[in-house]
Amino acid sequence: MYSTTWCGYCRRLKLQLDQAGFTYDEVNIEQDPEAAKFVEGVNGGNQTVPTLRFADGTAMTNPPFTAVAEKLATLAA
Repeated sequence: MYSTTWCGYCRRLKLQLDQAGFTYDEVNIEQDPEAAKFVEGVNGGNQTVPTLRFADGTAMTNPPFTAVAEKLATLAA
């Protein structure tokens, strides 16, 4: 998950993922220029967070928890 420290949407999604028992790596785009470039690349030049990158190479921007859970279930199948 690409995020920032001040992003309320990021905090909410992280809490939901934690409560559901999902594990994830978090990358702060303000501290990692390459991560910021990736986020810009999948968001039309914008640094929109949370942006999630999945093992299959796809990404979601500011997704609802249900969409993330569905994607993770699909990848686990």
